[in-house]
Amino acid sequence: MYQVEITHNQDLNFTAKTGESEFVIDAKGKGFGPLDAFLAGLGSCIGVYIRKYSEGAKLDLSNFKVKVSAELSKDAPFCFRQIFVEVELKGALLDERRQKALAEFIKNCPVHNTIKGSPQIEFKISC
Repeated sequence: MYQVEITHNQDLNFTAKTGESEFVIDAKGKGFGPLDAFLAGLGSCIGVYIRKYSEGAKLDLSNFKVKVSAELSKDAPFCFRQIFVEVELKGALLDERRQKALAEFIKNCPVHNTIKGSPQIEFKISC
């Protein structure tokens, strides 16, 4: 099971911790905000799948960037209605067939699948 614990520090500043790793989330723009962290999770998951594809296909795709962008809706419920993912393979020579195969492969990353699946979220509040 995956678990992340979020601790309130002050104001709109939080610490996200999993295992021995942690990072700060600040909703006032002093670092990653909650929506930035969400997009970063998607982008890094796609990055893992690019590496898996490159290893399986025996391709050198070690020099790449994943750019994830989205605009928050202006009307409630506030959410990302469309997310854009751009993969920049620096110096890689992939024909159109390989590019399509890579695109289909990276769509299998668990974060992408979770977003597509509209998971149920249960809330429990304890005092």
